[in-house]
Amino acid sequence: MTSNAWHLREPDDVLARVGVTASGLTSLEASRRLEAHGANQLTTERRVRPWRIFLRQFASFMIWILVAAGVLSGLLGEVVDAIAIFAILLLNAGVGFFQEYRAERSIAALEKMTAPKATVWRDGAMAIIPASEIVVGDVLALAAGDLVAADARLLEAHSLTSMEAALTGESEAVAKQTAALPSTADGDIPLGDRDNLVFAGTSIATGTGRAVVVATAMETELGRIAGMLLETSAERKTPLQQKLDAFGRILVSATLGVVAVHFALGLLRKTPLVELFLTSVSLAVAAVPEGLPAVVTVALALGVSRLARRGALVRKLSAVETLGSTRVICTDKTGTLTVGEMTARAFFVAGQRYEITGEGYGPEGEVRLAGREIQTLGDGPHRASLRSIQALVEILLANNQAQQMEKDGIWRTIGDPTEGALLTAAIKAGGDRARLEVELPRVRDFPFDSDRKRSSVLRRVSLDSQDHRLRAFVNGAPGALLEVSTQLWTEDGVRPLTAEDRERLLAQTAEMAKSALRVLASATRELSLEESAREPDDLTAGEIESDLMFVGLTGIYDPPRPAAKAAIAECHAAGIRVVMITGDHALTADAIARELGIHSAAPALSGRELDQLNDSELARRVLDVSVYARVTAEHKLRIVRALNSHGDVVAMTGDGVNDAPAIQGADIGIAMGKTGTEVTKQAADLILTHDDFATLVAAVQEGRGIHDNIRKTLQYLLAGNAGELLLMTVAVAMGLPSPLFPIHLLWINLVTDGLPALCLATDAIDADVMSLPPRPRSQRLADRAFLWTLGLTGLLTAGVALGVYLYALKTSTVEVARAAAFTVLVFSELLRSFGARSETKPVWRISLATNLQLVAVVALSFGLQMASQRIPAFTRFLKTAPLPLSDLLLLLALGAIPLVVLELVKLARKAKSPQ
Repeated sequence: MTSNAWHLREPDDVLARVGVTASGLTSLEASRRLEAHGANQLTTERRVRPWRIFLRQFASFMIWILVAAGVLSGLLGEVVDAIAIFAILLLNAGVGFFQEYRAERSIAALEKMTAPKATVWRDGAMAIIPASEIVVGDVLALAAGDLVAADARLLEAHSLTSMEAALTGESEAVAKQTAALPSTADGDIPLGDRDNLVFAGTSIATGTGRAVVVATAMETELGRIAGMLLETSAERKTPLQQKLDAFGRILVSATLGVVAVHFALGLLRKTPLVELFLTSVSLAVAAVPEGLPAVVTVALALGVSRLARRGALVRKLSAVETLGSTRVICTDKTGTLTVGEMTARAFFVAGQRYEITGEGYGPEGEVRLAGREIQTLGDGPHRASLRSIQALVEILLANNQAQQMEKDGIWRTIGDPTEGALLTAAIKAGGDRARLEVELPRVRDFPFDSDRKRSSVLRRVSLDSQDHRLRAFVNGAPGALLEVSTQLWTEDGVRPLTAEDRERLLAQTAEMAKSALRVLASATRELSLEESAREPDDLTAGEIESDLMFVGLTGIYDPPRPAAKAAIAECHAAGIRVVMITGDHALTADAIARELGIHSAAPALSGRELDQLNDSELARRVLDVSVYARVTAEHKLRIVRALNSHGDVVAMTGDGVNDAPAIQGADIGIAMGKTGTEVTKQAADLILTHDDFATLVAAVQEGRGIHDNIRKTLQYLLAGNAGELLLMTVAVAMGLPSPLFPIHLLWINLVTDGLPALCLATDAIDADVMSLPPRPRSQRLADRAFLWTLGLTGLLTAGVALGVYLYALKTSTVEVARAAAFTVLVFSELLRSFGARSETKPVWRISLATNLQLVAVVALSFGLQMASQRIPAFTRFLKTAPLPLSDLLLLLALGAIPLVVLELVKLARKAKSPQ
């Protein structure tokens, strides 16, 4: 709310406070205000410069240890090692920079929503000026189709309605009026109910008006959302990033400890300082899985590719894994869970219920009574019922300004969506609008307002050549129309409306509302000769909206998406809670939630109730509430943060600008591709190209599978590195020459291990992954089973390599010993990749056909390793010695020992586990 509470003030008071008259500012005064307060543009001062985004990519423990290793390698003359390390770092930083730089565009997208031009009153006349030159005090001239350029208080409104879904989430046009709103004792009036204001970024659906600008640029409601986006624009780390960072800290600590011990032992043995530094770098490189960033990136990228084929466009690679960890999905209703098209589904006239078939705004469909089709509005077996339908259809056509349009086989409505639904229903029932416009010419409109809760249209009726009376056609809330109705249309004619009739009609309204229908009532009245003879402009709404004849009810529905209910059920089965957050009314939200299967332990919480809760109280309530209604952009962001306070990984879906702050503030933001605004799409991590909520289930499955693949890949990489580190540490402790050089370790980690690791990251996803609950944010990536397998594998690998190294030192030169240890490590890790595909299934129960790329990569890597021992140039590059083919075959057999032992352990575990 602005500090001046413009919606609570009368127009004259507003004009006085902003220092202007109804005829607008002078050009001189407008220029002065523009210079003093700045252009009507959204601020972008806090955008991060590209070079800062690039530097942020190096804010990691694992990155800095590699930087140190690269620097030391360069200082010690190991140029090849240094180049390899820095090439890896720059590649990883480039990928991260590209992702984060694109995220910054979400703020820029907001600027596209501001109107490029606007019509204002300047110097007593209308003028078209750039929207950026609008200032507080300018008087806007508004007409249907205009995009509002600033927040403004209405001075005049003629059948004026505004589409505010982007800000409030409501799919219906909001009828506007000029009177001040009454203040409330329990808090401020919600944004969606401030019907005497128009807001920047919204559009005028119908009518004309005049409004004085009360806020521009960042002071508008749209600007406040931009400010929230700026506040939430700092990218949060995903669960996987957090776990990798935590693991990196442990890894760094362990590495520093091992290096310190090694350095101390070297000093005691008086090892030359250069050699000591070189060995320390080797140990540091051995401890860090240099190939992990590439593996994670490729695993996520492949997931992105698979999701794109299923209708989900991923803007940030990390979003895929985050969605796999999601515990709560917060979703907008209109356009996300529902189709976003108002559809009339039922009539109730003269005690009969009628069903209306067909969806959307197209004319396809029919009206049925008790399962029978009404073919015409003429004579027939249900003549009385048909007359009732005709009376209702006439009102729906007469009090309606919407237009239908067909393009490329798709029907759309121009104007108010509710009126579009009523027009469509009337046409399905056989109504002829063109004939009505000729026979009943429009005289005057009385737009809907929140006090009367009804709208009326006066049309002239020619009863005979001498009698040209006016007839009122009225639509509105059932309760509001019943209050001013005294007669009832029945199959037997018109009769007085009784108390029992009122109770029955209100009960029918409640029954229709329970079916998630928004109920609209219709009534009519023929004015007397005296009233008809008066000037139409002299008649008031109160005069014509009295002594009405109540005709019937229309139930309007925004249907759920066909796949949404099944998708929500799958989310529940996967342990994911679904929360609906909408700008719509609580009764509608509750009914839709029940229909979709969204379970809530507490009633829907409204935005006004939410305002009465502080953050700690809201954090307690979010555990029980699954439906929120009449909420604003700020409310949505508060709800997301309250859920985050419990450690939940939260996804937020939506399509409007009002969803953008929560989408950007959530762990993962999801935008609708068809109906979503550009702002929402740019703020999101994931875009559903078909606006299908069901695609989320596929994305969750993909995310969970990717997490599992990354976990087993990380275990494979670290187990190999553990073996290398253990081999180096024991050799140094024994006073032996270093068994491996840094170039050997890089070759193993990035080429021999890295390529199989990439294949492991692309393994097929386990079909049972959706039967498990989401992983808690606090769950460590390296749990007890992970560490146990890692340690055993490291011991086996190091033991085989150390045995080979010691034997070769006794029987040959140190160069040959290094070559033998190096080669057996490579063979061991390549063979072990087949067993690493599953933590429970033995290797012979996993079909090689499901990962042929792994077979090909292992074969290629074997060939490269063989070549490194046989080709002189290769041998010199890797600082190794040539080995005969017989020795290579023997080393291959010895390298199979860790795989065989690990597979036997799997069998032993399975034998001990309960069946």
